[in-house]
Amino acid sequence: MSGALARAYEANPDLNSERAGVRASDENVPKAKAGWLPNISAAASAAYEYSVSINDPLEPGLQKMAATPRDYGVTATQTLFDGQRTANAVSGAESGALMARETLRDAESTILLAAATAYMDVLRDTATLALRRNNVAVLEVELQNAQSRFDANEVTRTDVEQAKTALATGRADVALARARLDASAATYRRTIGAEPVRLNPAQPIEKLLPPSLDGAIDLALAKNPTILGALHQVDVDEAAVKAAESALSPTATAAANVQQQYDVTGIPGYNQTIAAVGGQIDIPIYQGGAEYAAIRGAKERLGKTRLAVETRRRAVRADVTVAWAQLAAARASIPATEANVKAAEFALDGVREEAKDGLRTTQDILNAQQDLLNARVRLVTAQRDRVVASYAVMSAMGLLSARRLALSVAIYDPAVHYRQTRNRFFGMTTPDGR
Repeated sequence: MSGALARAYEANPDLNSERAGVRASDENVPKAKAGWLPNISAAASAAYEYSVSINDPLEPGLQKMAATPRDYGVTATQTLFDGQRTANAVSGAESGALMARETLRDAESTILLAAATAYMDVLRDTATLALRRNNVAVLEVELQNAQSRFDANEVTRTDVEQAKTALATGRADVALARARLDASAATYRRTIGAEPVRLNPAQPIEKLLPPSLDGAIDLALAKNPTILGALHQVDVDEAAVKAAESALSPTATAAANVQQQYDVTGIPGYNQTIAAVGGQIDIPIYQGGAEYAAIRGAKERLGKTRLAVETRRRAVRADVTVAWAQLAAARASIPATEANVKAAEFALDGVREEAKDGLRTTQDILNAQQDLLNARVRLVTAQRDRVVASYAVMSAMGLLSARRLALSVAIYDPAVHYRQTRNRFFGMTTPDGR
C-alpha cells in the first residue's frame, strides 16, 4: 500500500496539475507588487522630409531642403500614492496563494484516498475471483457426485439438474468477478499509474486517528484544508473590498522624461535635448457611479464567502461523522463475519455427512455451499471496508497526506516556489528552468 500511495503522490497527473496551479497563483504576488515599482519605457522615431519653397516673391527662385527628423527618449513614471490599492492587491494575492496551498492539500488527500481505495478494491476483487473459482471447482465435484449417485439410483434426475444449474450460475459469477476485477485494475492504473501486480495485504491506519469522534471533529474543524481555504478566500474578498474603495481615493504620480531630437521641424542641423520632471494628482469626483457599484458588489461577495465558511464547517463535520460511523460498522462487522464463515463451514460439513445417510438432498448441499461462499465474500469485503474507512476518516479530517503516512517520497513544499518568486521582478524562466 505504501508503495502504491508513494507512486500516486509523485506521478498522479491530477495532483501534479494542482501543484502547477499553486505555482501559477504564487506569481500573482509579484504581479501585484508591480504597482509599487516604476514603469520605464523608451521610444524612438525617424522620418525623411523633402521640401521645396520660394525664397522671395520679388526674386523668384526655388529652395530645396531635405532633412531626417528623428528622436529617441526615455520616460519613467512612479506612483507615489494610490489609496492603498497596491497594498490591498498584494494582500489579496498573498491570501490567494495560501488558499491555493489549501486546495492542493485537499487534492492530495482526495487522491491518496482514491489510491488507497483502488488498491483495496483490487485486493478485494482478486480474493473474490479466487473464491468464486474455487466455488466452481467444488460445484464441479458436487455435479460429479450427483451424477454418480443418480447412476446408482440414490438420487433423482432433479438432483443432477440442480447441480448443473448451480455450476452454471457459479461460472457466470466467475465471469462477473473477472469483469469487476478488470474494472478495479483500470481504476488502479489511472490513479496510481502502474499495473496492480503482487499486491500485499494492507492494514488500516486507525492508530493515526483520534480516540473519539469528538476529537476527530475538533481536529478536522481546525485543520481541514477546505475550511482553511474558505477562510483565506474571506481574506481575498476583504482585500478586494478595500481595493474597490481605494478607487475613491486620489492618486499621485511622478514622471521624468529625457528626449533627444535631431533635425527638429525638418530643419537640418537643428537639434535639441529636452528633459522634464513633473508630478500629477488625480482626484476622482464622480465617475458615473460605477465605482460605488463595484464596492457594493465586493461587499456582497465578501458576505457570501463568510457564509461559505460555515457551510464548509458543517459539511466537514458531517463527512467526519459519516466516515467514522462507516469505520465503526466495518470494524464491528469483521468478528461477526468471521463467526459466520466458521458457522457456514461447520454447517456445510454437517449437511454433507447427513446427505450420505439420505437425510439431506443435493439442493441442501448446494445451498450450504452458497452460504459459505457468501460468508467468505462478505468477510473479504468487510476487511476491505475497514481499511478504506480508516483512510476515509483521515481524508474527511483533511489530514491524509504523504507526510502523515510517512511515505518514502520527497515531500512537495509549495512554500519553496513562493519564496523563489515573491520578489522576482525580472526574467521569463520559471525556477525549474522552463
